[in-house]
Amino acid sequence: MSGGVDSAVAAALLVAEGHEVVGITMNLWPTWVPQTGEGSGCCGIGAIDDARSVARRLGIRHYVLNLRSEFEREVIASFASEYARGRTPNPCIACNKAIKFDLLLRRALGLEMQALASGHYARVDRGPDGRYRLLRAADRQKDQSYVLAGLTQEQLASLRFPVGAYTKAQIRDIARRHGLSVADKPDSQEICFVPDGDYAAVVARFEPEALRPGPIYDLDGRRLGEHRGLARYTVGQRRRLGLAGGSPRYVVGIDPARNALLVGDEAAVRCPELIASQINWIAIPGLDRDRAVGVRIRHASADAPAVIAPAPGGRVAARFETWPRAAAPGQAIAFYDGEVVLGGGVIDEVRMGGLGAARDAAPSAGVSVLSDAG
Repeated sequence: MSGGVDSAVAAALLVAEGHEVVGITMNLWPTWVPQTGEGSGCCGIGAIDDARSVARRLGIRHYVLNLRSEFEREVIASFASEYARGRTPNPCIACNKAIKFDLLLRRALGLEMQALASGHYARVDRGPDGRYRLLRAADRQKDQSYVLAGLTQEQLASLRFPVGAYTKAQIRDIARRHGLSVADKPDSQEICFVPDGDYAAVVARFEPEALRPGPIYDLDGRRLGEHRGLARYTVGQRRRLGLAGGSPRYVVGIDPARNALLVGDEAAVRCPELIASQINWIAIPGLDRDRAVGVRIRHASADAPAVIAPAPGGRVAARFETWPRAAAPGQAIAFYDGEVVLGGGVIDEVRMGGLGAARDAAPSAGVSVLSDAG
């Protein structure tokens, strides 16, 4: 129970079904930041108070687990390390993998609970072959299946997503009918451990070298200016580059080995091909042939039609029909067959489109730039 309306209604729905429900809230607030009554997202004291209020209203037990150190080590430090490597991490996925659906799930099962439920917008069923399948939520606007693509068969067997069959509007209506104080609580939009939006300050705490100034090059190797530290930039970024005059420029690649930023035009951030690693298959046991799928490279993006194929080392190669924008090493990737999540992984290497080949200035962090000959 994060203190939000979704997990509150998940608990209410399970109580209404007759289950014995126990509410658990994780205290994940950064260890170096004093805790206040305000809190942020699903991390702070304010969220814990909201979850406790809901549990009291539903008549269920409620416990708080202090996982601040584990969260800092597995999620926050990893987040900073990935940025220092010139990659673009998703901390929510790291939290799901290491904390919510690993550490917390194991603790719940260790206490002889039958399942762990959350307020994620997704659905689970079993396919004709008996495998557990992860499905998109009924509310496509709120669907969170992308951030859950790392779930294994063993985890899915013990997970419940009660709100996945409802729209957000329906969830708020249910909360009001149950008299829950969080019925109209706004959704959290920011990274929970970066309440002020300054993620570079978090990176600076763990990886200060990632904020050293360095050169900015264009696709032909010309030095255009100086950046303010690689951790302040992501592939596809246009604003705050500090480059005056000329046509709009976008971050095409990040080279931590030379502490350099590579920029190009809008066409140069389109991605025709990529390689993904750390693959987790859900609906299928593995990939043994080329397959047409929908690919999502970020939570808010639409599926991009692509053909995926096995690649050496258990990796997957994806070739896009319509080139998506700003794919970056470190981002999560999910593969879809209609409503079903086939599996997911992490983007390892990206080939970017555009004219010219930045032979001397090309980044080494898993990005290459196609020439006009392809």
